[in-house]
Amino acid sequence: MRVTCLSIVTSMPENSLRANRSAQHIAMTMSVAASPFPLRRFSLEIKIGINGFGRIGRLVARVALQSDDVELVAVNDPYITTDYMTYMFKYDSVHGQWKKNELTVKDSKTLLFGDRTVSVFGMRNPEEIPWGEAGAEYVVESTGVFTDKEKAAAHIKGGAKKVVISAPSSNAPMFVVGVNEKEYKKDIDIVSNASCTTNCLAPLAKVLNDKFGIVEGLMTTVHSITATQKTVDGPSMKDWRGGRAASFNIIPSSTGAAKAVGKVLPALNGKLTGMAFRVPTVDVSVVDLTARLEKAATYDEIKAAIKQESETNLKGILGYTEDDVVSTDFIGDCRSSIFDAKAGIALNGKFVKVVSWYDNEWGYSNRVIDLIRHMASVA
Repeated sequence: MRVTCLSIVTSMPENSLRANRSAQHIAMTMSVAASPFPLRRFSLEIKIGINGFGRIGRLVARVALQSDDVELVAVNDPYITTDYMTYMFKYDSVHGQWKKNELTVKDSKTLLFGDRTVSVFGMRNPEEIPWGEAGAEYVVESTGVFTDKEKAAAHIKGGAKKVVISAPSSNAPMFVVGVNEKEYKKDIDIVSNASCTTNCLAPLAKVLNDKFGIVEGLMTTVHSITATQKTVDGPSMKDWRGGRAASFNIIPSSTGAAKAVGKVLPALNGKLTGMAFRVPTVDVSVVDLTARLEKAATYDEIKAAIKQESETNLKGILGYTEDDVVSTDFIGDCRSSIFDAKAGIALNGKFVKVVSWYDNEWGYSNRVIDLIRHMASVA
């Protein structure tokens, strides 16, 4: 079967222009967005738990709760009560109110999503989270704290069978759906879903490298604000510029997203690096990849190659648009990377700049669930 990419399940206020633009765009993309790999029909739902109910944790929960083949059975977060968890889940400034089903608090340890029961824990130590008792086979580690294999392995001790880290990892195998997920083997228990930026860049780089060869490249991501930034100027000892007010500045920053492409595409190892600009927008980011090619090609040939892959092998992962779009047009887009044909440019046949958009929250959260689906399909 092919899994439809989940987008339209929430609703912004009807008088919101942003919501209207986003809804129009999502409606357009829904007809073409589907996961690129075939998945077996599961006789039972894939049961997942989420550790950390922040931006990604809550959105992964939204994706799971809309899915017929995935069941959210437990959430762990030691810092928020079930009442506040309900409020944070229901109301989202970017992605709108949750309207798929009624969300209620059954008691201090249980949430009800319609008739679905979700256990709530508040453990600081992952080893103590009773994933096994809750029935969670796959755990999404989305705290941003337990990102290496040794720390993430604590979830296995709590009864989970597999762990997906929703962040880059220093030593866990990294998989990007549409690029290298087929290399996953069933004996691998802990994996990383890489970063949202790597998920955007890798499919684009794969097409360029497969079709024309990449000699070397530099990436810049113009990235929306994230929760680690400061609302006003404050202390940030490791990154002084990162301590400046997020809503008032364009902030140069480091990123390992481009180098990480070499981990999922070994042919590009050592050929890419990059940096980031953090900008005062709340969601949607854009990758600018400037590359030197092995094989000369016109920009039209490059566009054609990307368009073909977006409609075939990478359908639902890599998108293509020739519209005059801006960032808010991609809020709620479930694809990893949407190539902007009008934004790129070529200096000559071997030196080209390509541009691709991504909803760094919603698109990435969809890929987390897609990776879990794939892992379950080979288990």
